[in-house]
Amino acid sequence: MTIRSLATAAFFGASTFTAAGVQAEEVTLKAVTAFATGTTFSRDFEAFVDWVNENGTGLVQIDLLGGPEAVPPFELGNAVQAGIVDIANNTTAYYPNLLPTGDALHLAQNTIQDQRANGCYELIDSIHQQQMNVKYLARVGDNMNYHLYLAKPLEGPDLTGLTIRTTPVYRAMFEKLGATLVRTAPGEVYTALERGAIDGYGWPSQGVLDLGWHEQTAYRVDPGFYQVDVNFLVNMDRWNDLSADQQALLEQAATWIETQNEENIARNQAEAEAQAEAGIETVTFDGADKELWAETAQSEGWGEVMEIDAELGQQLQSCLTK
Repeated sequence: MTIRSLATAAFFGASTFTAAGVQAEEVTLKAVTAFATGTTFSRDFEAFVDWVNENGTGLVQIDLLGGPEAVPPFELGNAVQAGIVDIANNTTAYYPNLLPTGDALHLAQNTIQDQRANGCYELIDSIHQQQMNVKYLARVGDNMNYHLYLAKPLEGPDLTGLTIRTTPVYRAMFEKLGATLVRTAPGEVYTALERGAIDGYGWPSQGVLDLGWHEQTAYRVDPGFYQVDVNFLVNMDRWNDLSADQQALLEQAATWIETQNEENIARNQAEAEAQAEAGIETVTFDGADKELWAETAQSEGWGEVMEIDAELGQQLQSCLTK
């Protein structure tokens, strides 16, 4: 373990087992979210925690210890893998080193309910268990796309001459379309825009106003592409130590929170209206430009997954795309 990991372990304290090694009747799981509490991508996880704590009295409770101030986002995957954290709210963009084919999840064109019905959920769960030692418990973010946000206008999908802040999620797509890419932490984006070091960034339909980036953003490009994946991961050893009733309660909570994905349709509309009120104009691609934008997103995204593991990539593509 690294020094930081040791410090994190000390921060979380002792486990919930008794001195005799017998698990207490009510189990408390230590949780961390990769996103600042109270913001868009932590919201559903916090609702999930509240649901469990309300409905799981005497059975299982969740102690939400915080967000990035507790564990840095790109270290949270390691923390839940090692059992320093019992349950994490995370996205595959933050743990690609642990789950190399995880980029496939944001290429999904169907819902988590579809994926549970067609066997894709079981496949993704098995990959998480085998490669990360975690239970893939739930997914939120369905019906929420990514967009390109810019400080200057854009006439078509040619990004040549633009410097774009990127993450692994849309790196291949933006690179194929000619952009110069810069990878920075989210906390540095506002300053980079303000100084003109970048011309724009990729981000989902929601959350721009949470971060204050709207103050330095003039345009949003439509249509959106990809689909947000924010995942609830449980350390596998901890999961196996839970009783059948405790596991069932968490799975019931997962089903409940996944139904809330439908609300993203209305949330997207409200966010678009709020962005417009904040002065962000919409650049909409039509016809051939729209087709090129969408086709490049999918072909480049899946191309990267296939390079990593073609056989697994084909299995994922067959159950994640319509």
